[in-house]
Amino acid sequence: MNEKIEELFQREHDNPRIWLRVASERLSLLRYVFLVQIEDGIPDADQRSCLEYADAVLIGWPDEHADDVHDLDQDQLNQVRHDITVMEERVPVFRKQEQEGRIADLSDSLVAITGCVAQVRRAYQPGFPLPTYSEIRRVVQEEWNADMERIDPDRVNPSAEQMRQEAESENEENASEARREGEQA
Repeated sequence: MNEKIEELFQREHDNPRIWLRVASERLSLLRYVFLVQIEDGIPDADQRSCLEYADAVLIGWPDEHADDVHDLDQDQLNQVRHDITVMEERVPVFRKQEQEGRIADLSDSLVAITGCVAQVRRAYQPGFPLPTYSEIRRVVQEEWNADMERIDPDRVNPSAEQMRQEAESENEENASEARREGEQA
């Protein structure tokens, strides 16, 4: 585990609300890394959902000394420590996925890390309404479908026949291209 986090575990008795700041800073940083990875293209519905989920968890993040931030009992603090540990264990995986350019896996990791951060926020700020990833994913998918329908209405929900025809057309194009390459050789 990250040495800085282990050091914070040892010092938390002076400020048990420190995990609120640690969680938000970690998620903010990883969200930015994810954004940089996808900025060259048009984010798909899954990538948009990941960003929206992280944004929803981070929006209006309270200061650790805010009035609506609760002190935790020992069981709650143990759960927060667990959530921080799980979050930190995902970070090396996230970094490796980033280095390898595995965007789909990076999306999954960001969702998992955001889920840990959401749990930390729920512990300290139980009255703050946080959506789930599935709620955000559903809304983003509906928006994505509407956007795609405006661009190409037949491609949003293609029928089995349309999919078969597209596959045949693609196969014909590939075969034709292969014939041309063979003739040129």
